[in-house]
Amino acid sequence: MSKPMTKTQLVAAYADASGLDKKTAGAALEALVGLITKEVSGGGAVTLPGLGKFYCRERPERMVRNPATGEQIKKDADRVVKVTIAKALKDSVN
Repeated sequence: MSKPMTKTQLVAAYADASGLDKKTAGAALEALVGLITKEVSGGGAVTLPGLGKFYCRERPERMVRNPATGEQIKKDADRVVKVTIAKALKDSVN
């Protein structure tokens, strides 16, 4: 398995593919990440066609176990970010 693409490599590849300079491509990537973060943290969802859907899910209060001591602890309700991968991306891998 190869190493994951870094942000610098992603910006460079995006700049080449779109015909933009690296500074503009980096700003576009930052803007996209900011928009997704703002929407999901507010409880919404964002779908990127061909890539997937980012959304926030509520987890109820539950009992968890401390692996070091085996003690049962009540964990408060919280929210987690979930990503559902698009079928087109799954199919392209296989």
